[in-house]
Amino acid sequence: MSVLKKLAGETALYGVSTILGRTLNWALVPLHTYIFVHPEQLASNIELYSWVALLNVFYTYGMETAFFRFASRQSGDKMTYFNQATTALIVSSLCFSSMLILFSSQIVGWLDYKGEEMNVVWLALVIAIDAIVSIPFARLRIEKKAKKFVTVKIINIAANVGLNLFFLVLCRDIHQSNYLTFLKPLIDSFYNPELGPGYIFLANFLANALFLVLLRDGFRGYRFGWDFVIFKELWKYGYPIFIMGLAGVVNLMTDRWFLRHLLPEGFYAGLSSKQVLSIYGNCYKLSIFMALAIQAFKFAADPFFFSKAEDKNAPALLALVNKWFIIVCVLIWVGICLNLETIALLIGKNYRSGTDAVPLLMLANLVLGVYYNVAFWFKLSDKTYFGTLITGIGAVVTVVLNLVLIPQIGYMGCAWAFLISSLVMLTLCVWLGNTHYPVAYRWAAPVGYILGGGLLIYGASQVKISNQWLAFPYHFLLYLLFLLIIVVVERDAIPLEMKKKMKIVGLLK
Repeated sequence: MSVLKKLAGETALYGVSTILGRTLNWALVPLHTYIFVHPEQLASNIELYSWVALLNVFYTYGMETAFFRFASRQSGDKMTYFNQATTALIVSSLCFSSMLILFSSQIVGWLDYKGEEMNVVWLALVIAIDAIVSIPFARLRIEKKAKKFVTVKIINIAANVGLNLFFLVLCRDIHQSNYLTFLKPLIDSFYNPELGPGYIFLANFLANALFLVLLRDGFRGYRFGWDFVIFKELWKYGYPIFIMGLAGVVNLMTDRWFLRHLLPEGFYAGLSSKQVLSIYGNCYKLSIFMALAIQAFKFAADPFFFSKAEDKNAPALLALVNKWFIIVCVLIWVGICLNLETIALLIGKNYRSGTDAVPLLMLANLVLGVYYNVAFWFKLSDKTYFGTLITGIGAVVTVVLNLVLIPQIGYMGCAWAFLISSLVMLTLCVWLGNTHYPVAYRWAAPVGYILGGGLLIYGASQVKISNQWLAFPYHFLLYLLFLLIIVVVERDAIPLEMKKKMKIVGLLK
């Protein structure tokens, strides 16, 4: 249990930046959906950021993971790999972003968001900065400087949130003479109300620019230069990760690329396809809590499991971690979905019609998280091409199912496509892993918890309680009952220290 405790501690540290930071970022969803009451206003925000996810993979092309692998193995040559990976990303990022800026007019015309060229320019700069600082961030993780990592991430998120509030609330209100009227001439000198949602992109760029200042220590010792031998070594390991990353983004983002274009006209009465995309995209963000838990785990798990690559107990450790990972994620899933109607009050009322997709989306994220966990076998055995194959198959499944299901069941087709694709990838990964890197996973209990949680969520949704003051305690009691069942089943596997704490609160006798 000591290794689990260590992993949990590192997950908690990275979780501070990931969970707290992105929760603050998620707090922008209520702000945006209440300020921009017409869903169509945020359609470009949803679609452009979905393309950013794809471009982030192009910009880093597996260099971060490759640097992680070689720097972890050969500490004496760490700076050689650091210099080459950083140089490669600086050069390629500047080239890619220059192209995006040059063709910004054509891009917004192709996407049918004419007049939003500056949004593309700002996003091009955001992506370039993200790619350039990815290696310094990886260096912090290798050097176990979690506190520095956390601090920089939180400052960035806080700056983004603060700038959104500044542009969308403070500047708007002063411009409208709601208060602080003596500042109106100053605000009017740079504030343009017609830019509207464009300030979301500008705030993102200004906040990301802080990375270049805050991470200057992360660039310590960097020397610009090019070593083809080192680059080839990094690329050889990284390109399967790159292709796998592309396929992974297709899995996650196909719904937002396809929904607006495949949805039959009038499918949702009174809503245009852009409005439906905005509603679905903003409700999708309600599933962020599952994605946050998975991301925090991955930040800590990558260096942890790479360091255990030669350990003969690594397979058993993977199995143990996977079981508890599923239990934690199921508890998050059930807790959020039981109280979904209450949580949905955080977003504007014109966006809430899409919340029926959230339970499926959260479950899909849970399954995808398990896949990431199980997929460590091909990273530890340097057989990353299996990851490329599996994720590629998943991407094909996602694309085909979105093409088939969106015209039939709308955005629920997106959610089902995501879930089925994730299940296909997990199944393939476990099957191939049993041949090439056997791990004795115990699936019966975790699968039982998922099925039980799903039945509880469905059953609770059939009991309509309009009064939120009554609904919340009712759902809370259901959640406690579900938690108690898990505690009883897993009582023999719970560490002694945790059992003592559970006895204090009455969960164990």
